[in-house]
Amino acid sequence: MPKRIMQGVVVSDKMDKTVVVNVERRKQHPLYKKFIRLSKKYVAHDEGNSCKAGDLVQIEECRPISKRKSWVVIETTN
Repeated sequence: MPKRIMQGVVVSDKMDKTVVVNVERRKQHPLYKKFIRLSKKYVAHDEGNSCKAGDLVQIEECRPISKRKSWVVIETTN
């Protein structure tokens, strides 16, 4: 089964080797047919502490690293 890859913006980098990434997606309303922006925060592993708040990153699904952390940063765009 392929691993999911998502793109989002880092909102917090205060933890050690961990970043919080806000991922936005667009969904169409079933009745009004208008697109709605939905966002969700994911806790991702950043081995080198290289990401800063505001960076655009890609995260990939991985094995659970801790209770809330099951994503890893694979690419960073400043």
